Amino acid sequence: MIDSGNSYFILLVSGVALFLYGMSMASSSLEKLMAGKITGLLNHLSQSKFLAILTGVVLTTLMQSSGAVTSMLVGLGSARVVNLRQVMGVIIGTAIGTTLTVQLISLDLTQYALPVFTLAFAFYFKAKKTVFKNLSLVFMGFGLLFFGMKLISISSHHFAENPMLTEVFQSLRDNPGYSLLISVVFCAFVQSSAVTIGLAMSLATVKAITFYDAMLWVYGANIGTTSVALIAAAGGNYIGRQVAWAHFFYKTLSVVIFYPFTQIFIDFLMTFDTTQTRSIANAHLIFNVLSSIIFFPFINKGAELIEKMFPKAASEEFGTEFVNMNNYQSSALAISYANREIMRTADIVLGMIKDSIRLFETNDPKDFDSIKDRDNKVDFLYRETKMFLLDHANKSTTVVHQNVMNMIMFLSDVERAADAIDINILALAIKKNALKLEFSDEGWAEIRQMHEQVVKVASMAINAYQNKELAEAAIQLKRDLAKTEISLRENHISRLNRGLNTSINTSSIHLDLLSEYRRIASLLCNHAYNQRSQS
Repeated sequence: MIDSGNSYFILLVSGVALFLYGMSMASSSLEKLMAGKITGLLNHLSQSKFLAILTGVVLTTLMQSSGAVTSMLVGLGSARVVNLRQVMGVIIGTAIGTTLTVQLISLDLTQYALPVFTLAFAFYFKAKKTVFKNLSLVFMGFGLLFFGMKLISISSHHFAENPMLTEVFQSLRDNPGYSLLISVVFCAFVQSSAVTIGLAMSLATVKAITFYDAMLWVYGANIGTTSVALIAAAGGNYIGRQVAWAHFFYKTLSVVIFYPFTQIFIDFLMTFDTTQTRSIANAHLIFNVLSSIIFFPFINKGAELIEKMFPKAASEEFGTEFVNMNNYQSSALAISYANREIMRTADIVLGMIKDSIRLFETNDPKDFDSIKDRDNKVDFLYRETKMFLLDHANKSTTVVHQNVMNMIMFLSDVERAADAIDINILALAIKKNALKLEFSDEGWAEIRQMHEQVVKVASMAINAYQNKELAEAAIQLKRDLAKTEISLRENHISRLNRGLNTSINTSSIHLDLLSEYRRIASLLCNHAYNQRSQS
């Protein structure tokens, strides 16, 4: 028996807190158990609208939170990993997936809450393997969740009988708009449609509110849950905003369509011989399933409309596209996000390598400014991605931690390659142009040859980062480059021995440039040796 010496308001707040904490515990533990599958589902969405909806259902079932999934979707949209049409399909799926949680809490399982929590707690401290610890935390979370529902139910009985609140509930019955507004605000505050509908179930069970009012709470919870995505999109780009507002309009339009038929809907549900709690849970399920059926044919049209309402800004400030510390929600996506940002950084550096040869062909200030600007961008991406990865490493297992360290090492080599171009090669070009020196025809041809090979090595090394099977090929190209450098150095020394003035004047620049190109190739190939040793 719960100690009623506490105020019923405290019991209510405690119940909501335990419910939310339990759901968060179960969600985060399920996410760790299914991390690989969640990442796979999010990163391999096809153009199939049905598959996108199914993905949303599965993800929400695994994570026990449509808010967490929609926040992921905003992050994926901001990162340009998926397009709006795919995301809209997943949004519909999350709406269906969250009904499974409500169905679960509508069952009278509160008597099992503490026994389940106690057993799971004991298993947690006995378990040695991480997977069993996470599984125990899942059951502990559900135990807290159901215990929280018990506290909410107890406090609801008191509130229904409290004379001071009788007028409040009567006012809600007389003004349906209040019920809708309160449920929207409450859901936005607790960021959980499940706890909002759970509270409505408890109030309806003790006759504090009618079935009609409970339906308005269901509507309000569906609108209020979109606040999670809207908050997540606040710091995102235009795609993130499109995703968040698409979620909001989908939920709101669903409510607008169903609202005039609420009483007919209730009469239909009352024909089934079941409890008030089960009827509300079924209403939530049917509402979201029918909404998905209604909007399914219009996913593409809806996406076009949202894109027109929230177009891309004329110019967007440079920043990270795939990692964002402000809306970092899921460790399951951290590696995927970071790898995409690393590849984006590597692509910028590859462009710098390709364009570096122009520094010696022309004396155009735009080429010099372009190199410096791109190096600044690489430095920025390096700092942000490294911080993101270190934050993830501090929350992850040893295996993931080692993977993160390998990623940081490659990113560091990429950044050092950019510095080699910006600091050393740029300085050599400035020196050549300031002294008005010209390479000999043979020397220039050899520099171009070296440059072309470096581009090939860099391209192969970057591709090998994503595909370990290319590591050996990258190493072989790097070895060939080293042999080429030795040969070109010997050719240059031969020209010096012949007393060729152009070679003598540009000797230090020529040899240093060959050395810097070889160093850049070596930096980008460092990871390939580790990959080869691991295979």
